[in-house]
Amino acid sequence: MAMRIWRSKTRIQLVFDVAAWGCAGLLAAAVMGNGAVSVVELASAATTAVVLQLLLGLLIGLYRSRYHYGSFAEYGSIAIIALIIACGLMAVTLGDSPFVLLTVFSAFIFMTGSRYLVRWSHQIATRPLQGERVLVVGAGNAAESLIRQMLSDPDGAYLPVGLIDDDPHKRQLSIHGVRVRGTSEDIAEVAGWLNVSGVIVAIADSDADFLQTCRDRLQPTGKWLRTIPPLAEMVNRKVEIGDIRDIKVEDLIGRAPVHTDLAEIAKKVAGKRVLVTGAGGSIGSELCRQLFALHPESLVMLDRDETALHGVELTLYGSALLMSPNTVLADIRDRSALDHIFAEAKPQIVFHAAALKHLPMLQRFPEEAWKTNVHGTLNVLEAAHAVGVETFVNISTDKAAAPTSELGRSKRIAERLVSGFAAKSPGTYLSVRFGNVLGSRGSVLLSFQEQIRQGGPITVTDPEVRRFFMTIPEACQLVLQAATIGEDGYVMVLDMGEPVRIVDIARSLVAMSNQTTEIVYTGLREGEKLDEELFGDYEGTVIRIHDKISRVEAPSLDAGAMPLDSADRAAIDLFCSRACTNVDEADVRRTESRTHAV
Repeated sequence: MAMRIWRSKTRIQLVFDVAAWGCAGLLAAAVMGNGAVSVVELASAATTAVVLQLLLGLLIGLYRSRYHYGSFAEYGSIAIIALIIACGLMAVTLGDSPFVLLTVFSAFIFMTGSRYLVRWSHQIATRPLQGERVLVVGAGNAAESLIRQMLSDPDGAYLPVGLIDDDPHKRQLSIHGVRVRGTSEDIAEVAGWLNVSGVIVAIADSDADFLQTCRDRLQPTGKWLRTIPPLAEMVNRKVEIGDIRDIKVEDLIGRAPVHTDLAEIAKKVAGKRVLVTGAGGSIGSELCRQLFALHPESLVMLDRDETALHGVELTLYGSALLMSPNTVLADIRDRSALDHIFAEAKPQIVFHAAALKHLPMLQRFPEEAWKTNVHGTLNVLEAAHAVGVETFVNISTDKAAAPTSELGRSKRIAERLVSGFAAKSPGTYLSVRFGNVLGSRGSVLLSFQEQIRQGGPITVTDPEVRRFFMTIPEACQLVLQAATIGEDGYVMVLDMGEPVRIVDIARSLVAMSNQTTEIVYTGLREGEKLDEELFGDYEGTVIRIHDKISRVEAPSLDAGAMPLDSADRAAIDLFCSRACTNVDEADVRRTESRTHAV
């Protein structure tokens, strides 16, 4: 019955509104007493009110589904119509203001009240009956959106039965009939007496300690704990039920929420021609996703991995025919191919994310690091310079700060090459440096998860080894911010928070898996540091240009002085030893002499 009424609500509401004015007039006449309002006056007033209601209602779309039914916008329109009708009734009744005021006020109550009752009955009829009973933590906008969606789907997976919030001003709050039942200290007790299946933390940027505390309090109850993604993962959209997910280790590592100026970033990107190298990689694909949402004129995605390009095209467009001219298969080692691609695309903004990144592999095959991370970057820089790129952003790594590995040395040289092009190009050329990215292909997180799945053991190099970590979406969001405010020729260094012990991540994953998995220590590998650095001690003054971004100098490097033959290891090693520090040639010779003496 309620569903039939809801489907015909516009026609039914028209009848209700007409009846409201008749009932309001009779009520006003009865309140004012016998003889105060004649039958003629009552009939004239009711006729005038009904005619104006129908005309004005049709005119502003009240009966043409222009407004969300029972919304504040619709109530505002009803109020405006009522005021206009009040003026009309004053003329018909020759200024009988008490009768007019009582009639208009009563009619407004009847019209808005009938809408509320129809909407309320619809909500009751569509309330899910089979979904899991859940407790929602956080009584903010995200919780309101999720509860509204849950209660509007009769076949939904969740039935919210209570709220948890630590704000004392929200203790009596009710959202769509779901009441606040206590604070986070009461979460286990409330979950028990409401007989819920689990708890959803509806706070987009939840503090890691808060999530850990909630998990610890719920663990004895056997209730599951889920949350929603951080704001960095929900670019320009509201939270949806599909966003609800299990707690991840990324949520528990103590990262502070990232806040960027999306309006400023959008202004930088919208309507521009953008090209991303390494578009199929973890960072490149997320960059493409965030850039695509900012409506560039074109987004050229370049990678040498055809399967990765297939995946990113499918993510952005919902299909992957690989026929778009903006999906480009090429290797940055191929200078002539890059020149042709850049000449056709004429990009205004370039994000250079293509690189080889696995430190142990590059220690074994240093020539590959040189070919891709150094000469490949030089090829991209030359192609960008030839077409007059406005902004060039090189994605670097914390390994480039005081490098001790082939990966770090190659990326340090790439930073300096970018600085060299900044000195001779009209556009803005800069590098962005950050640490490990959780969840990227080949990351320690995925390795640990696979080791746990296989029954262990988990291999950690050293119990005290620590690394900086950032999630892929927040890293990319800060890269876009750095591209917007970054300074020509500098290295922009992202604030990575406090370093995290690798073994702590391993232990968290073991705890979340509910398995007993051994942790084995294998020792640091060649070129690895116990603690990574974001700044080299020779890089000059660190200047903060944003809440989460600092800049350091990257001395320009003359590409003409680089060895061209990647097989000439002696020449490359000598070049790298000089290029990766700021010491002069005499200092290098003295260092070499001391090394030989030892």
